[in-house]
Amino acid sequence: MTAKKLGYWSWFLVAFIGLMYCPMGRASIQTDKPAPPDKQERRRMKALQKEMQSPYKKWLEEEVPYIISDEEKAAFKKLGTDDEREQFIETFWDRRNPHPDSPENEFKEEYYRRIAYANEHYSSGIPGWKTDRGRIYIMYGPPDEIDSHASGGTYERPPNEGGGTTSTYPFEQWRYRYIENIGENVVLEFVDTTMTGEYHLTMDPGEKDALTHVPGVGLTQLEAMNMSSKQDRFTNTDGTTLGQGLGIRENEFDRLDQYYRIFQAPAVKYDDLKTVVTSTLTTHFLPFEVRQDFIRVTEDSVLVPVTLQVSNRDLQFTNLNGVMHAALDVYGRISTLGGRTVSRFEDSVALDVPNREFPRFGGLTSAYQKAIPLPPGLYKLTVVVKDTQSGHAGLLEVSTRVPHYLDDQLASSSLILADVVEPLPSRQAGTGAFVIEGMKVRPNVTRIFTRNQDLQLYLQVYNLGIDPSTHRPSVEIHYDIAKDGKILLSKERPRAQTTNASQRIVLAERLSLNALAPGKYTVTIRITDNVRKQTVTPTESFEVH
Repeated sequence: MTAKKLGYWSWFLVAFIGLMYCPMGRASIQTDKPAPPDKQERRRMKALQKEMQSPYKKWLEEEVPYIISDEEKAAFKKLGTDDEREQFIETFWDRRNPHPDSPENEFKEEYYRRIAYANEHYSSGIPGWKTDRGRIYIMYGPPDEIDSHASGGTYERPPNEGGGTTSTYPFEQWRYRYIENIGENVVLEFVDTTMTGEYHLTMDPGEKDALTHVPGVGLTQLEAMNMSSKQDRFTNTDGTTLGQGLGIRENEFDRLDQYYRIFQAPAVKYDDLKTVVTSTLTTHFLPFEVRQDFIRVTEDSVLVPVTLQVSNRDLQFTNLNGVMHAALDVYGRISTLGGRTVSRFEDSVALDVPNREFPRFGGLTSAYQKAIPLPPGLYKLTVVVKDTQSGHAGLLEVSTRVPHYLDDQLASSSLILADVVEPLPSRQAGTGAFVIEGMKVRPNVTRIFTRNQDLQLYLQVYNLGIDPSTHRPSVEIHYDIAKDGKILLSKERPRAQTTNASQRIVLAERLSLNALAPGKYTVTIRITDNVRKQTVTPTESFEVH
C-alpha cells in the first residue's frame, strides 16, 4: 500500500472512531444506513462495472484524453454497441489524418510515438503520459528549445523576475516558436518542488525559487537595496510570488489565458466533416434525388444499391437524326466519416428517345443505379451528376448507416417502393443496374405514385426460425396502408409455412392505389416469425397524386 493510500486509511480510521464515540455520530450511522440495493440496482452496478473495465474506457481515459473534444467525448459515451464504438474510433483518427486517402495515418502514428516517448522519459512514480510534461509533449510534440536545470541550484534571475541570485528547485523551460490557437514564442515552465522527478506546469515563475520562504537570502535586486520587502512577494495580485521586477512583467491575464488554453484539446486540423447524422444538399442548376437500399449478403457484408433519379424536363435534349439525345456524367464516392475513400464509381449515361415519343417522355424521370458491397458501419456518400450538353451539375452529400445483420435476429432488407418489380428471364439473370437476385427492382426514388399505378413492394426477410417438426419457417405477413395513423387498406397472407427450408424469404407484392385519394400515406409490412416469436415491421412513406 502506498504512502498516499495509507494516509487516507489513517484518516478514515480516526474519523470512524470519532463517530463511534460520539452519540450524534452513532445516531447518524443508525438512522441514515442505506437500504441494500435491489436486484435491478445490482444489475445496473454490475453492468456499469463491466463497462468501466472495457477497452473502450481505456481508450477514452488513457489513450486520447488530451486530444478528444468535449463534444466527441459526449457523443462517444452515448454509443450503445461495440460496433458503433469501433466506427467512432476509426472516424476519430480519420478526421485527424492529414492525408485522408492514404492507408497510413501519420497523425495517429506520431501520437502513439509521443505516448511511448512520454512514458519512457517523464515517468516519476506515475506513468509519463499522466505527468504535465508528458501531457504537453503528447499534445504539441517536442519543444523547439528546452532550458533544463535538472539539479536546480544557483540561478540568476532575469530582470523581469526581479534580478538577483537565488537557488532553485529543478525546473525546465520549454519554448515553442508557435502553437496553433495559443500563439508565438510560447514558454512553458515545469517545476519539481518535491524533488522526486515529477515536474508540474506552473503559472508562477517564482515557484521554482527554493529560498522564497527563507528570510534574508535569495533577494531580488530591489530587495537587496532595501527598496522592496521580501514579504511583498506574498501580496502580489497576479498570482505569482515574484519580487518586484526591473522590466516589463508578463500580463497576468495573458498568463492565465495561456495556462487555460494550453490544456484544451487541440482543434481538429483536418476536419472535413462537420456532422455525422445530418444530410447536406447543395444543388447547382441540376436537381436530382438519391436513394440507398440495403440487401444482406453475409453477416459482415451488405449490398448497397445507390439509385439516382432525375426529371427529364431538367435535362437538355438535342435532335440527332430524328432521335432526342441527352447525356449525363455520374461520379460517386463512398468514404468513412473522416474522409478515407472506401469505394468510387463513375459512368456516362445516354438517353435516346424517338421524336414521336418525346412529348410523353419529357414528363417522366430517368434513373441510374450502382450497387456497392460494404461492411456494416457509418459512411458518407458524395454524388455529382452533370448534364454534359448544358453543363448544369448537381452535388449531393449524405451520411448513411449500413446495418449490421446479426445471424440470430429476425431482420429485413430495405422496404423498396418500386415502379417495377418483376422476375428476369433466366438469360438476363445476374448482376447489374436494378437487378436483385434474378429480379428487376427499379426503386421509385421520389416515392410519388398516381392513382392508376400499383404500389409495388420488394422486401427480403432474414434469419427466420426453422420449425423442428416441418423443417421449414412459419410466418404471418400483413400489409397495411395508413393515413394519419388510420389503416385504410389491409392485406394479409394467411398463416402458412414457406415452401422451402430457407431462413430467408423474398416478398414481392402489388397493392392497388385507385381507391386512395391524393395525399401522403405510409405502408407497413408486419412479418411475424411463429417459430422464434419475433416480429419486424419495416415502414415507408409515399404520396399519391
